[in-house]
Amino acid sequence: MHFSRLIALGRPLWSLVFTVSAACCAQTPAPPANLPDEPKSEVSSSAQKSDPPTLIPSEKDKKRQQVEEAQRQLNEEKQQHLLGVVPTYNAVYSGKAVPLNAKQKFDLAFSGAITPYQFALTGIVAGIGQANDSFPEYGQGFEGYAKRYGAGYVDSFNGAMLGNALFPVILRQDPRYFRRGKGSFKSRLLWATGSTVICRGDNGKLQPNISNVAGNIAAGGISNLYYPASDRGVELTFERGIVVSAEGAIGAVLLEFTPDIQRYISRKRHKEPQP
Repeated sequence: MHFSRLIALGRPLWSLVFTVSAACCAQTPAPPANLPDEPKSEVSSSAQKSDPPTLIPSEKDKKRQQVEEAQRQLNEEKQQHLLGVVPTYNAVYSGKAVPLNAKQKFDLAFSGAITPYQFALTGIVAGIGQANDSFPEYGQGFEGYAKRYGAGYVDSFNGAMLGNALFPVILRQDPRYFRRGKGSFKSRLLWATGSTVICRGDNGKLQPNISNVAGNIAAGGISNLYYPASDRGVELTFERGIVVSAEGAIGAVLLEFTPDIQRYISRKRHKEPQP
C-alpha cells in the first residue's frame, strides 16, 4: 500500500483613530463703570464646544482592514515550526483568526507544499517505498527512486492545493487547524481527531469538513494518471483518501498536544539543579 503524505495541516489589530480638537478663546471688554451691566447672553456649552464628527468606516474600509489583518496573521503563521523543524503554517494556536480570502488560502497551501521539510519527507517516504519494493513496476535504482519520489510529491502537492485551497475557496471553509489548548485530555483529543471531518467555516461556525475529505479523494483520483496500472481504480482512490485523512488526524493531535509537551520539558529543565 502506498502511504501518501499530506503535510498541509497541515491574526496587532489595525485600528483607525480620528481625533479632532478645537479651542476658541475670546475676551469681552469690561463695561463702563457708570453704565448698568448688559444682560449676559447664556451660551450653551454644546454651542461653545462642538463634538468632532463621528466617522463610520465604509464596508470597503472594513473589508480592507480585514484583509490586512488576515495577511498579518498569515505572515506570522508562516513562521511557525513544530519542534523548530516541522512547518505548522496551517495551525492557529490562539484559537481565533480572521478568515482568509481566496488568494491567502492559495498562498498558505502553496507555501506549505514547497517547504524544505516537505521535500525531505517525500524523499524519506520514497526511500522506504523503494526498500519495500512498493510499486514494483517502477523498478529499482535511481530511476525507480525518482518515480516514487515524483509520485509521492505530486500526491502531497495535489492534496494541499485541493484540500487546503481550491475546495476551501469554493465552499468558504477555513483550511487551518484551530488548536483548542484547554479542557480535558479526552475533549482535546476528540477535537483534534475530529478536525479531519469537522472544520470552521469562513462565517466562524463549525461545519462538515468537506474540503479536506473531498480534497484527499480528488487527489487520490488524480494519482490514477501516474500510478502503475496495478495501483489504479476506484477502490484504491478512496483507500488513499482515507489514509491521508487519517494521517491528517494524527497530525492534528500533534499540533494540539506538542506545545504542552514542549512547555513541560522546558519547565523541567529550569527546575533541574545546575552542576
